[in-house]
Amino acid sequence: MEMVLAHQDWQAIQLSLLLAGITTVVLLVGGTPLAWWLATSRRPIRWWVESLVALPIVLPPTVLGFYLLIFLGTGGWLGNLWQSLTGHVLAFTLPGLVLASVLYSLPFVIQPLQRTFETIGQPTLEAAWSLGAGPWDTFWHVVLPLARRGYLTAGILGFAHTLGEFGVVLMVGGNIPGRTQVISIVLYDHVENMDYAQAHLLSSLLLGFSFLALLILFYLNRRPPGRLP
Repeated sequence: MEMVLAHQDWQAIQLSLLLAGITTVVLLVGGTPLAWWLATSRRPIRWWVESLVALPIVLPPTVLGFYLLIFLGTGGWLGNLWQSLTGHVLAFTLPGLVLASVLYSLPFVIQPLQRTFETIGQPTLEAAWSLGAGPWDTFWHVVLPLARRGYLTAGILGFAHTLGEFGVVLMVGGNIPGRTQVISIVLYDHVENMDYAQAHLLSSLLLGFSFLALLILFYLNRRPPGRLP
């Protein structure tokens, strides 16, 4: 029997790709200053911030999703602010999912960037400064080119991790087809309805993508730095 993706499955795939793409871009752009500060700061508060960034790795997704639901709901200050500005609730919407995904995938983007910035080292920065480059020139023309590998790693990990979310997006976005229903949730629905054929098809797509993402990641990280595209 031929297995074909249903319209609802395609909607979930498109929404998941959109969510993963937006989340990854937000984290790469907005997370760069945080990763740079974590890599260069020696202040004691750094260890507290680093622990908060890594918290989603060990925190159960449903716990994070529960507190985000309260925070983004009509009873939370951000939810109230959003509703007063837009007239709509933030929970159970795509913007709410983006915010939840950014927090949940934060360590998978920040940590690779931080480690990359740390490997550049102070002597490289001092050499640029000695040639008359300012802080911004040094960052844009020295640090960023040397950090390409870290950005590729962070982008792949952040995108793949967001694509496979379940607990957080279910708590914050619910299960609304076409609006908040992502791949992992529609897959769960297929299993719950004992529609194993569609579940196998979606699972194989996620499995193939996950393996391909890791294959690209390991390939890039094993190449000599000078041969990195």
